[in-house]
Amino acid sequence: MTDVRQTDTRLDTGSASTGELVRHAAEQISRLVRDELALARTELATKGKQAGVGAGLLGGGGVVALYGVGALIAAAILGLAAVLPAWLAALIVGVVLLGAAGVMALIGRSRVREALPPMPEETVRSVRADIDEVKERAHR
Repeated sequence: MTDVRQTDTRLDTGSASTGELVRHAAEQISRLVRDELALARTELATKGKQAGVGAGLLGGGGVVALYGVGALIAAAILGLAAVLPAWLAALIVGVVLLGAAGVMALIGRSRVREALPPMPEETVRSVRADIDEVKERAHR
């Protein structure tokens, strides 16, 4: 989580000079921008981790598919050829392995989609709320 420091930012606007009010507003805006950037950085790091896991699962699905091809040629034919015709044994084992690879690829794809778009949505909502608050106070 982000470290948001709360300080007493109140200023007696009735007795403060224009220069003091401008300086105080600049300090508050600077603090707000820093806090929003920290929030965006945290949110993007989280989404990056999700995308990495999804990409790893997609890669894992591809490796399993490659091993599935090898298993189709060797283990399926040799293991089931005694009970079934060799072509049927190879077909059964190949379908099972490629089905497992497909499931891994679908899970990986959904994890990658969760991480996209990489826009920090929480930060965007927070910035919009800040802008609305500043506009409201400026109208007062």
